[in-house]
Amino acid sequence: MRGLIKTFTGPVALGVLGLALALPGISTSAFAQTGPKATKIGQHSAWGTYSFTQDSTKVCYVLTVPTDKQPPSLNHGDMFFFVSQKPGQNVSFEPQFIAGYTFKEASKVTVSIGSKSFSMFTRGSSAWMENAAEEPALVAAMKGGTDMKVAATSGRGNPTSYVFSLKGISAALDSISSCK
Repeated sequence: MRGLIKTFTGPVALGVLGLALALPGISTSAFAQTGPKATKIGQHSAWGTYSFTQDSTKVCYVLTVPTDKQPPSLNHGDMFFFVSQKPGQNVSFEPQFIAGYTFKEASKVTVSIGSKSFSMFTRGSSAWMENAAEEPALVAAMKGGTDMKVAATSGRGNPTSYVFSLKGISAALDSISSCK
């Protein structure tokens, strides 16, 4: 998590506001403007790239939305998967999943790419890798995969699942690798 909760529970919502201009179908009403505004760097297939500065520290990230949400009968809200780069905090390629709802307390999120599976812990509507040492393995799997499946449980106990396209992830990550 390495400081991500402090940095991203408010400002990433702002970055998402910037994303809303680039990706159709995203409602910005779910996000309050309480911090710095993100600047769009580029678009690489399914992945947008963004940056913002907070407290003299630059943060860059890549972000995408799901191509499928299950079950379709539920109101999932706005869903995002992103990977951040925070050179001022010595954070390189940190994955995070943000749901449009609060997760079931003490639940886990499972991320699957091909035959590889990764576990994330939850807090509120965000999830991070349980073991930060596995972050590079998840990022490598993302770069080598076609799509990524994410399974979670809502605060109401509903099992949910999402599919995210990985098309463009390598180019998107390359574009923020020199974030300073």
